[in-house]
Amino acid sequence: MTSAEFKEIWLPLADRFYRVAFYILENESDAEDAVQDLLVRLWNMRATLTGVRNPSAFGITVIRNICLDRLRSAASRVTPGTDAYLGSLPDTSVDVDEALIRQEDLDRIRICMARLPDVHRKLLEMRVFENMSYPEIAWQTGLTEVNVRVKISHARKKLKKMLEDETC
Repeated sequence: MTSAEFKEIWLPLADRFYRVAFYILENESDAEDAVQDLLVRLWNMRATLTGVRNPSAFGITVIRNICLDRLRSAASRVTPGTDAYLGSLPDTSVDVDEALIRQEDLDRIRICMARLPDVHRKLLEMRVFENMSYPEIAWQTGLTEVNVRVKISHARKKLKKMLEDETC
């Protein structure tokens, strides 16, 4: 993969990767660092990236793993015998716990989404995870924009009901 191909494929996705990183890490500078780390990793493995069919999904998976590794390593830096020092530090374990809980919630949502009808699931994924506008979705699926809005609304309602009833 040439540098031009890399810039054309991966750099436009950096904003999407940043949003995922910020959602997990809840810190601007940490999210920016994670995205930078992702882009360096992708650049280093550019020879093997030609086989990636969905760069967005691949990148989101890698950025998610980078962020979770950062959260785990931050939690594991605490060593026994440092109680006096830790008393002066802010408690970051709450943030790590919250991030992991949010990740579990996201996993549960994805499981519920898998049980939606294919059309609803695909449209909801395009809107939420791929951050596509209604006109883009309509153009890509061949549906009218109004039809897309209605189907996404139905999908959200079904998903909400499944999550409330804990049927997934």
